[in-house]
Amino acid sequence: MARRRDLTPEDRDLWARVARTAAPMHPERPRLADPEASPSFKPKPAPPPSLSLLDFAIGHKAPPRPPAALSAAPTPAQRLAQHPLRMDHKVHRRMAQGKLAPEARLDLHGLTLAAAHPELTGFILSCHAQGRRLVLVITGKGRGDHGPLPTRPGALRHQVPHWLHMPPLSAVVQQVTPAHYRHGGEGAYYVYLRRSG
Repeated sequence: MARRRDLTPEDRDLWARVARTAAPMHPERPRLADPEASPSFKPKPAPPPSLSLLDFAIGHKAPPRPPAALSAAPTPAQRLAQHPLRMDHKVHRRMAQGKLAPEARLDLHGLTLAAAHPELTGFILSCHAQGRRLVLVITGKGRGDHGPLPTRPGALRHQVPHWLHMPPLSAVVQQVTPAHYRHGGEGAYYVYLRRSG
């Protein structure tokens, strides 16, 4: 570390000439006349701005909260509504209103994810091979508490739409929508299959 040296009279003269030609960056700050005249001088910190009680508001200095930082995750029905419609809109409307009867149904109540996935795959592929178009998959709404570890309620309800949109099922599934309350509501899905052949 370099030791501090006192300025020689020539250095002071040179510094004074340079300082006269420089423009201050912050003209509102007071300048010292001679920096060597008072080497121990430290400028006083500016006092904090005083607020009157009328200007005070709780949280006025808090940064603004991001708009949707704490929004809840979308439900499976909301995620499915974001998918594009890949079937006839009139048939879709009748299906969403519960006016079309499913040709087959699969109930996955009580199954684990590991057991439900092959059941679903076999059922969908079998229905497609038989030429069926509209099938119902019942997942249940799920229970709120499964034990000491935090789990998402309704694991099947959340996972089944993902499976239906992944191979090999994505090749035969045309549309997935939540079922009408007559056929299970939030705990079931209509699966509209592509034409076989």
